[in-house]
Amino acid sequence: MSSKKPVRISVILSTYNSEKTLQRALDSIFSQEGINQDFEVEIIVIDDCSTDGTTEILRHNRIDYLTTNENSGGPNKGRNIGLSKATGEFICIMDHDDQWLPSRLKMQLSVSHLAPIITSGYTIFFQLKNKTIERTNHPLDDTGLILYEKNATFLQILSRSTQGQSRYIGSFMFHRSLKQHRFEEHFGKMDFDWGLRLFEGNCSVEICKSLYVRFVEDSNLSLNAGYRTIDFYYSLMTLDNYQEKYPKQVRLCKKQLHGSQARYFYLTGRMKRARYHFLRSGWNFKSVIYYLTTFAGANYVKERFTVFG
Repeated sequence: MSSKKPVRISVILSTYNSEKTLQRALDSIFSQEGINQDFEVEIIVIDDCSTDGTTEILRHNRIDYLTTNENSGGPNKGRNIGLSKATGEFICIMDHDDQWLPSRLKMQLSVSHLAPIITSGYTIFFQLKNKTIERTNHPLDDTGLILYEKNATFLQILSRSTQGQSRYIGSFMFHRSLKQHRFEEHFGKMDFDWGLRLFEGNCSVEICKSLYVRFVEDSNLSLNAGYRTIDFYYSLMTLDNYQEKYPKQVRLCKKQLHGSQARYFYLTGRMKRARYHFLRSGWNFKSVIYYLTTFAGANYVKERFTVFG
């Protein structure tokens, strides 16, 4: 009698100057419940030319790693290399400062028969403020799951909706049949278009429980000026591919993009730019207040309300 071979899960881990967090990430992989029994893990590490002790940690853990040969400015080139090398039936993408809960892979694998994409909730740990926020959806029944029909999450992403499935990339497990979808490498850190291609035409399932921790140094990463500019214009470029087939969602997405830009410029005091974008965003009570106070009263609003969040 032949024994059934364990399912292989490929974990793609891109690193760059991660000596302070890498061992924690690796340990959370090694300590997964059911590893080498219910499933086996293929760890594919791609280093983006680190200049600290990152590669020494990898060697200490006896992990062979690949390299981008020159710094690419983001994780996407490494992720693409990892996708090309992955041999697992399922694939996860990990950042070097993530920490997985021990039950993460076992729980996701247990529902992988329901859909080719499995996500979960997660916990954000703001290191400077020593504060945690759990991002999980409430299940509709006692299964602890939410099933999303074909294209449901794709349309949420396309319209830039904050509702629906938890879709932060660190929570994804997806079937190898979707590994052909690659990340952009020009900027090296945009994943809006990748998410659209991954979810289009597919159903998915969400485990309504936090299964990993994201460690961030600042609670307002969206205020990074360079990232905001790239995200805005790259998203607009991406929408051109969907304008004809999904005009309603594209229209909503453009309003959301302008609204986000407007609040960014509002918060940073560039009121002329803020008004430009507010006029192109969707109007509601808050946006009207923001627009009017770009002329006077913005400091009062910023002191008492959360403009981003």
